[in-house]
Amino acid sequence: MSDLITQAQIAATQANWATVALLLHRFLVETEPNVARVASSQLLDLAIQVLQAGDFQEQWEVAKVFPLIGQPAIAPLMTLLEDDTAELEARWFAARILGNLNDPVAIIALVNQLQISEDEDLSQMVAEALANLGTPAIAALTHLLDTPDTRQFAVQALAQIRQVETVAPLLSVVNADDPAVRAIAIEALSSFHALQVSDVLVAAVADPVAAVRKVAIASLGARPDLNQRPDLVNLLADRLWDVNLSVCQQAALTLGKLKREEAVPLLNQALVAEQTPLPLQLDLVRALSWIGTRTALDSLQTCLPLYPASLPLPVCQEILLMLGRWETAELQLIAAQVLAHTLTSGAVISQESALRRTIATALGELRHPATLEPLIQLLGDVDAGVRLHAIAALRALNPATVYTYLEELQSRPNLPEHLRAGIDIAFNEWKTELSL
Repeated sequence: MSDLITQAQIAATQANWATVALLLHRFLVETEPNVARVASSQLLDLAIQVLQAGDFQEQWEVAKVFPLIGQPAIAPLMTLLEDDTAELEARWFAARILGNLNDPVAIIALVNQLQISEDEDLSQMVAEALANLGTPAIAALTHLLDTPDTRQFAVQALAQIRQVETVAPLLSVVNADDPAVRAIAIEALSSFHALQVSDVLVAAVADPVAAVRKVAIASLGARPDLNQRPDLVNLLADRLWDVNLSVCQQAALTLGKLKREEAVPLLNQALVAEQTPLPLQLDLVRALSWIGTRTALDSLQTCLPLYPASLPLPVCQEILLMLGRWETAELQLIAAQVLAHTLTSGAVISQESALRRTIATALGELRHPATLEPLIQLLGDVDAGVRLHAIAALRALNPATVYTYLEELQSRPNLPEHLRAGIDIAFNEWKTELSL
């Protein structure tokens, strides 16, 4: 088997790193453990060379060699990890491998490195490696929370482990001076349903730092166990008026995810408020659509007449588009009726081809029989883009029904020429498809 080592050394002189990795792996798999231990120094030297000089795939392959070597690999890997002249990718692999060794010595080495490192990139790699070690690293990471210089990296690693043993150390830093630490801890804690965790999430909604408030609000949206908490909707609704726009947006989206009926008027109030910025208005529309009730649909419908006096075009488009996202047949019918009525009743909308294209798209997404008539109407639109959107939407309906109806319309002698032309285009686009 020494021949394999010799071949690997020759391949290394030729920079044939893929062959080196293959030969090293063969040697470790096919050789008796006591023989492999004798050759470990040569193996490690060659494997480290591949990490330093190989491409990503070659590094990936040689990484499989180190766990077969075991503890003797820790020292050279740490040396590579600490080498600030080495390529960042090689150092990342060194950290990753150490994190996969599941060896107490590796934990100690990584923790020591995190304590002394002044290189942020290196510290990030070490924290990721400790996270990969999982439960065995929790105690060491908990100890690192006591030191400000290592606290953020330690909490990042604990957040990735996601084991119940991390709850206590994460709770210990939810009031840390560093808002980044608070945010990471709160986001990680949202996966756990302990009462203490719930109280922390709710309290963090009022954190003085916007980034922390945003994380807390998002975390509440991922906690169905808190959905029926009496004060939750009002708590989040207050954040619709936060001084930070991103917090307002997250509050809107979270309220939409919770699907609470009592949130509808609060979302609507923010939507139609004069001072509400456009990005927030768009998220408020989405939130109302996610709630998915008749009340929410009615709320969106009542906003449409506000265009263009107090409702921007993008918001009107978003409302029309969201009307195509209802899930139940009953609400799909109502939404189709609203879209059809909007198409025929609004003089301003009838002049906006962009809105008519959006209506066609929404009607197509509903896939309800009630959308047939308004889509046929749009086939005769003066705007070519509207006609193409209508054709695409008709494809989503029952092909046989559409085909039969279009044929019947074509046979009418008094059919308006613009509509006849639109039907002809539709047939030319997908007559074969509809005939199937």
